Amino acid sequence: MAINVNTVYQTVLSILNKEQRGYMTPDEFNKVATQVQLEIFESYFNDLNQQLRVPQTNVEYADRQKNVDECLAIFKQFGNTFITPAGRVLTLTVTNGGTGHSNGTNVATSGGDGSGLTVNTTTSGGVIQSVTIANGASGYSATNTVTITGGTTDAVLTINSVNPDLYFSVPNDLYKLGTVIYNNAVELQKVNRNEYLYLNASLLTKPTTDFPVYIYERATQGTAGNNTGSPHLYIYPSSIASANDIKVSYIRKPSDIVWGFSIGNLGQYLYSSNVSTQFELIESEQTNIILRILAYAGIIIKDPQIVQVAAQAVQSEQINSKS
Repeated sequence: MAINVNTVYQTVLSILNKEQRGYMTPDEFNKVATQVQLEIFESYFNDLNQQLRVPQTNVEYADRQKNVDECLAIFKQFGNTFITPAGRVLTLTVTNGGTGHSNGTNVATSGGDGSGLTVNTTTSGGVIQSVTIANGASGYSATNTVTITGGTTDAVLTINSVNPDLYFSVPNDLYKLGTVIYNNAVELQKVNRNEYLYLNASLLTKPTTDFPVYIYERATQGTAGNNTGSPHLYIYPSSIASANDIKVSYIRKPSDIVWGFSIGNLGQYLYSSNVSTQFELIESEQTNIILRILAYAGIIIKDPQIVQVAAQAVQSEQINSKS
């Protein structure tokens, strides 16, 4: 069961208002609570690494390694990947400009996804002079002649693109990648780009469907686009080309905290669970969450005493849990 965001907020307000120290608005609480949840969430990885290096007790509820893993279990996911077609558009040449196209509008072409292609004409509804790549479209071959439709007459477009290796996009909510699995049976080995070159150079070490490998890095879009975005999976051998064959286990990021509310007749904030997002950490973290939020609240209301007391309580809890 998740930690109730309203319980945490009301507890924080009660402590702050006990001696009329100050007030924390819902917006301030949401931002601080989200930050606190992320801090605690991120600490689990270091805690788990630390506990893996020390002896553990076999008492059921005192095994710290098991307890940390239980905290992360809420965020463990197993999901599909998504194929991204090869062939990122680099340059475009209009070999036969059509007429009747609106200047500055996005257009689609045959042969690929067509996204991000904008026609530029002399006048509205005039002859196409050029096509701009707002975000390099994909799915085209190295030199491909396609047709732009939608005007009075069609335009013939020559597309020059680069053909990178086919890559697999990971789930959108991925935070940390775990295991990459082929055909629900084979774990892929992670390698760097230089390691793959050495592996691929020999018939003895060349990746096969029995011993596949992957490279996890950001996809290059070429001069047409930029290199922002999430990393992607490059799977070898290249004969593995179906997204249904590649699945991943991963850790997702916690959702942002929202203490949702409506405005009452007297202008007061009224909690609304329908538009709220609860804490996703396990219930045993409630005290830790409240103490950390109070430390930030002390900074917001400029009360060093609250900051000091809350920080000492958090530090004491950390020492007790790790010593």
